[in-house]
Amino acid sequence: MSQDILADTLNGIMNAQRRKKESIVVNKYSKFVLNVLEIAKKEGYINNFEVKDKKLKISFGEKLNKCQAIKPRYFVDKESIEKYLRRYLPARDFGFVIVSTNKGLLTHKEAAEKKIGGCVIAYFY
Repeated sequence: MSQDILADTLNGIMNAQRRKKESIVVNKYSKFVLNVLEIAKKEGYINNFEVKDKKLKISFGEKLNKCQAIKPRYFVDKESIEKYLRRYLPARDFGFVIVSTNKGLLTHKEAAEKKIGGCVIAYFY
């Protein structure tokens, strides 16, 4: 297990999905991971997640094709977010990239609307 809790969680989700499982239980999590999962839930890629007995249970649906942490975490300004969308997403308007900004974690669409940049964290499609 590495030091990047977000990458471990997203890799666990992808491994479980390849095994045709519908949920996983994660032992290590943080508020940052919970915020990323909240955005994925809002976008419909994660069905539900709950913290119970210091463990995080995540259930995901069929809409999820891939989720992965972006490493290294690139800092982007408002004009260059499009370059990273082309790099990580397979098509336009298919999936989203999570950007960490001074206003909190946002999807790339929300960051573009607010005209702010930040650090690209992860992507889902």
